[in-house]
Amino acid sequence: MSRKVLFVPIAIMAILIGLYPLMYVFVPHQYTFLGTKIPELLKDKLWMSAFYFHIIFGGLALLVGWIQFLPKIRLNKPFIHRKIGLLYILSVFTSSIAGIYMGFFANEGAVASLGFVILGIIWLTSTLQAFNQIKKGRINSHQKWMIFSYAACFSAVTLRSYLPLLNISFEPSSAYKIVAWLCWVPNIMVAALISRKWEL
Repeated sequence: MSRKVLFVPIAIMAILIGLYPLMYVFVPHQYTFLGTKIPELLKDKLWMSAFYFHIIFGGLALLVGWIQFLPKIRLNKPFIHRKIGLLYILSVFTSSIAGIYMGFFANEGAVASLGFVILGIIWLTSTLQAFNQIKKGRINSHQKWMIFSYAACFSAVTLRSYLPLLNISFEPSSAYKIVAWLCWVPNIMVAALISRKWEL
């Protein structure tokens, strides 16, 4: 029961933030994240391509990833589980590489950049490890690595949850530096705890 109570809000938040890229269809860019970027960067086709790859495929990974933890899907419908898993892995691969590239251009300098680049590397490597383990038939190891992968993926939710609160207590520049780490470090710590204490 405790797992269900925790899982439902996680799924709801994942869906809501997973649909976040749609905002760029309906909201003028000056009122979005792009409004914080310098004009030269917005004219950079490589950066803009990375941005859209990152948010579209990152949103897709967030939308489908939580489904993989449903026992009814994972145990009773392995074909669907594999297909969704492949979609998740491809989405992570695309979004994380784009995100690592974008990290070098993060607002507020090296502190924020380092936080986001490390996050992207952890997201990519944990997902590739999960894929590698399931190819070898190591189901338990695959599950644990996927917990870390989705914890990194879920940083998209925690970032948008923490940043408004941090902006109340800190200057915007300091808040952004903090959230570049806060959005994922606790997630990874929780993932480590879950992977040790829980069996899926």
